[in-house]
Amino acid sequence: MLDLYSPGTSVLHRLSPGVKMLSMALGATLLFLNQSLLITAAATLGILALYPVARLPLTKAAAQLRPLLVIFALFFAVQWYFESLTLAAYVVLRLAALILLASLVTLTTRSSDMIDTMTRGLRHLKPLGVHPEKVSLAISLALRFIPVLAQITTEVREAQKVRGLERSVIAVAMPMAIRAIKIADDISDAIDSRGYRS
Repeated sequence: MLDLYSPGTSVLHRLSPGVKMLSMALGATLLFLNQSLLITAAATLGILALYPVARLPLTKAAAQLRPLLVIFALFFAVQWYFESLTLAAYVVLRLAALILLASLVTLTTRSSDMIDTMTRGLRHLKPLGVHPEKVSLAISLALRFIPVLAQITTEVREAQKVRGLERSVIAVAMPMAIRAIKIADDISDAIDSRGYRS
């Protein structure tokens, strides 16, 4: 199964997966409840400051956002046009903070540890008909979607840039489609190996 985990011995790497995931959930909730651009900017800088703590270069953080710059620009333009410059900056900063936070957890936590932690936590809901293994796997895959998308997009664009094909839609889209199919196969194999098929 595709894992973006970056091996290390930092404080964040050694922190319990459950603590990291609960902190991420709390942080994401607070980011959505907060309506202040200043607080959102401070939170974004705070999350960025955690990358060196995890002994991850800031270039790694930038790599998580680079493939989404077009989306950021689109959101910014729409919000600025229909609302205000302040709201546009707030929306984009909040989205960037959420992505950086999810990526930090992904980079410092193994997929298997995340799935095992969620499975243990969800066992209390089994009497209600919840299948802990399936739900935890689905959540884990969802948490990894944006970082995986960012990694694939960056790799494909860099490869095509070397070949001078970065302006060709087909030259960029085809490798991404092939990689997406490969990832789908890997995920399917992971589901089968864990016996999650109904």
